[in-house]
Amino acid sequence: MSVTVVRHDPADHPGWISLALDSVGLSWHYWDGDEVPQALLILGGSGSANDSDLAPELALIRGALLRDVPVLGVCLGAQLAAKALGSSVYANLKKEIGWAPIQFTNDARDDGIFAGFSQAETVFHWHADTFDLPAGAVRLASSEMCVNQAFRYGEVVYGLQFHLEATPDIIDRWQQEDRVCAIPELNLPIDPHAHQLEMSRLASVVFGRWAALVASRCASPRA
Repeated sequence: MSVTVVRHDPADHPGWISLALDSVGLSWHYWDGDEVPQALLILGGSGSANDSDLAPELALIRGALLRDVPVLGVCLGAQLAAKALGSSVYANLKKEIGWAPIQFTNDARDDGIFAGFSQAETVFHWHADTFDLPAGAVRLASSEMCVNQAFRYGEVVYGLQFHLEATPDIIDRWQQEDRVCAIPELNLPIDPHAHQLEMSRLASVVFGRWAALVASRCASPRA
C-alpha cells in the first residue's frame, strides 16, 4: 500500500518520514486531489489552516477521520488536523523558529510512538500559528513558546507542531526562500546540522513506530 502525502509547496518533501516508510516496505506518493487515502501524511507550509483554499484538505482529513484512517499532520498539517477535529487555529504569541527543546507530557510515556524518550528533546521549529487541543485529544508534548506541540486523537491520528521530519537539506532550503527575509524574528543563518544527530535518532524511532502502525492497520481489515 502507499501513504498519501499532502504538500503545500512543490519543493516540500517528507524528509525523515520517507526513510521510516521505506523501512517497513511502505511506498508514498503526493495527493492528486481525488483519491481516498489508506493513510494520510499532511506536511507543513507557509499558509494558514484558516485559508479558504485549504478547504479541500480539511474535507480530505475529515473523511479520513470518519474512516479511522491513520493520519499524521506536521506543523500546518497538525493545525489542519486540529481544525478538522473542531479546534481553533490562530497566531501564536511569538513565532517559534529554529532549534529549541520540547518537553514530553506524562501521557507520552505510554504513547504508541513517543514512549521511552527523556523528558526533553531538542527539535526544529518553524511556525507562527498554533491551535487549541481538540476535544478528546491527548497532549503529548509542549515547549516554552507553544503549549500544544504534539497530540494524539484516538489511536491513529497524530499532530506534530514541530518539524521532526526536517533533514539538514530541508532546513537549508527553507532559509534560502525569499519569504524568510520578511521574518524579523529570524536570525540567519541557522545551523541545519546543530542538533541533527539527536533529532534524526528521535525521528527514526517516532516515524518508524508510526510507519509500523500504518502497516499493521492496513494489513488488518477493519469491520
